[in-house]
Amino acid sequence: MTTPEAYSHFRETLEYIRRYFTGEVEVGIVLGTGLGRLAEAIEKEHQLAYNFIPHFPISTVESHFGRLIFGRLGGKRVVAMQGRFHYYEGYSMYQITYPIRIMKLLGAHTLLLSNAAGAVNLSYQMGDLMIIRDHINLLPENPLRGINLDQLGPRFPDMSAPYHPELIQKARAIAQRLQVPLHEGVYAAVSGPNLETRAEYRYLRIIGADVVGMSTVPECIVANHMGMRVFAMSIITDIGDPDNLRPVSLEEIIHVANQAEPKLTQIFTELIRSL
Repeated sequence: MTTPEAYSHFRETLEYIRRYFTGEVEVGIVLGTGLGRLAEAIEKEHQLAYNFIPHFPISTVESHFGRLIFGRLGGKRVVAMQGRFHYYEGYSMYQITYPIRIMKLLGAHTLLLSNAAGAVNLSYQMGDLMIIRDHINLLPENPLRGINLDQLGPRFPDMSAPYHPELIQKARAIAQRLQVPLHEGVYAAVSGPNLETRAEYRYLRIIGADVVGMSTVPECIVANHMGMRVFAMSIITDIGDPDNLRPVSLEEIIHVANQAEPKLTQIFTELIRSL
């Protein structure tokens, strides 16, 4: 929940970061489960471990490295989270979205989000990419609950187009040029950490979801609150077929994400170049 202490927290975090990085950031990037290697494409200028940054949580999930990376990608100056935070780790929505606030205060006007997700749409296959065009928020808490940070955004932000239509159009054209097949669909966010039951997969499909995951939506809400343009993409790492459901391990999910990551890296790089 947002508290009156937020502004002093922001100031302390920014003061620490500015000791090491003084440039203006244009684009923020959040790398999801199994997608940390995209950071290798960044021409690094500096990187900071989360555990040294004031008021930053520490990622507790395997495959989430816990570094804030500053550098250039696609000719633009970026800041990337190599490792994100999740509600199921025990963090509050304020903590989960805190780095997004900091990205905006560092100058970022655009936010690119990535995640690993399970397919509810059974026409999707493992390793496919999906542009998120909309979402369904099934998380039990909203990151804007509490006092409103009036200097950052309105009390009741509009969410009629949470994922920027122009960025979606650009990404679609880039994928076509690169001959990378893409889906476009709806992402449902749940709290986790358990995967879904057969009945839950059926329910998610009934309410209009194409994929399901445990992240992305809180960051999207906060970015929209601050007027940032948002683009998000999922890598399909498992299939939620209620009639043929099989156990899936984190190792399998990470393996599939790693295999598909080069395609996502290409699209993100070219999208940033086009901004």
